Amino acid sequence: MSATLTPGTLKGVKPATATRPVEKRWERLAPYGYVAPFYVLFLIFGLFPLLFTFYVSLFDWNPIGDKTFVGLENFRQLGQDPRFWNALRNTFSIWIISTVPQLIIALILAQVLNNAFLRFANFFRMAMLLPYITSVAATAIVFAQLFNRDYGLLNWFLGLIGVEHIDFMSTPVGSHLLISVMVIWRWFGYNTLLYLASLQAVPRDLYEAAAMDGAGPVKQFLHITLPSLRPVIVFTVIMSTIGGLQIFTEPLLLSNGTLTCGTARQCQTLSLFLFDQGFGSFKFGYGSAIGVALFAIIVVVAFINFLLSSRLGKKG
Repeated sequence: MSATLTPGTLKGVKPATATRPVEKRWERLAPYGYVAPFYVLFLIFGLFPLLFTFYVSLFDWNPIGDKTFVGLENFRQLGQDPRFWNALRNTFSIWIISTVPQLIIALILAQVLNNAFLRFANFFRMAMLLPYITSVAATAIVFAQLFNRDYGLLNWFLGLIGVEHIDFMSTPVGSHLLISVMVIWRWFGYNTLLYLASLQAVPRDLYEAAAMDGAGPVKQFLHITLPSLRPVIVFTVIMSTIGGLQIFTEPLLLSNGTLTCGTARQCQTLSLFLFDQGFGSFKFGYGSAIGVALFAIIVVVAFINFLLSSRLGKKG
């Protein structure tokens, strides 16, 4: 016997659709809640320090004295400071010498490791991470010994062929070369794995079809590999630009912790110059002006590299 529904029976029963507006509202707000922690942390540790740095750069700020508003005077003084231009030249020199060979080596190694007939491929792929996970301090000790003027392995080889020992850290060219080799060693494996992951996503059918049409390895690389790698090439170029222009640890360790990086500031980068003025001389305003200038330089150079690398990939 079935029950008969009457208006009194339904009294006090809420329809199921009553909660749907609340659920839909939560579904719309939930994604923002999930990503909110990142933006909160970015505002606290990213955007606020950047804005505060620009604020401090407008003052003659001594942490143990008074602060005086000077406007853009710190930036005018920066443009007339030969130490700033020397640090800028050193930064660009080390960045170019380290970044270009690093990415080329990574691209070549990725091609080799992508070979299906390579034996022990997984072993070599894992080995690419060893320089990246090694401590920077340990790496600096090893390279300082390799390039040592009196007992270094490189100078020992040069001595065998009659070349006098070279004090790499005493000259701009030698110090830039030493720092660049260390940077290349540390980061080439990381970029190799990025390129390798992108290469493995390229369908093998494209290479087989190109081979059947008579395309050799060079044409396959230019017309298949490079276009396929364009997004990751853009990423590695931009990240290498940001990291290269902010280089700090390598020259600091190789110069035994001196912020001037030698008596003639032969390898002092912008980051070292910033730290030297801000925390060595306690000129917070002037140091902040260097930081703002470095930020602007990185943005401009990264944008130019983005345009160039994008065009290169499209041409390929």
